[in-house]
Amino acid sequence: MKKLFILLLPCMLAGCSYYNSLYSAMQDRFQTDTLEYQCDEKPLTVKLNNARQEVRFLYENDMLALKQGMSASGTRYTDGVYVFWSKGNEATVYRHDTVVLHNCRLQSS
Repeated sequence: MKKLFILLLPCMLAGCSYYNSLYSAMQDRFQTDTLEYQCDEKPLTVKLNNARQEVRFLYENDMLALKQGMSASGTRYTDGVYVFWSKGNEATVYRHDTVVLHNCRLQSS
């Protein structure tokens, strides 16, 4: 019986590890909101995950993941190059302090 337990233990642990990673991925999906903005230049779809304090969006064929940073007003996310700043129903995207997406307005569902 002990030999069987020793042989099955790695399989049971692997199953727990798989379940935990699957559960974590599902939790992230449920905690992510999709925000649709219409900017002067083009539409912008932003995935907001409050639990992780980050936003993700596609810009110029790059998927950007920006972490929440300090802001005097509104909410600011950055990766050191790009900044997504939102306040109320409006947002702006900067690249190295230059505005690249202007007058982004949150679209109602």
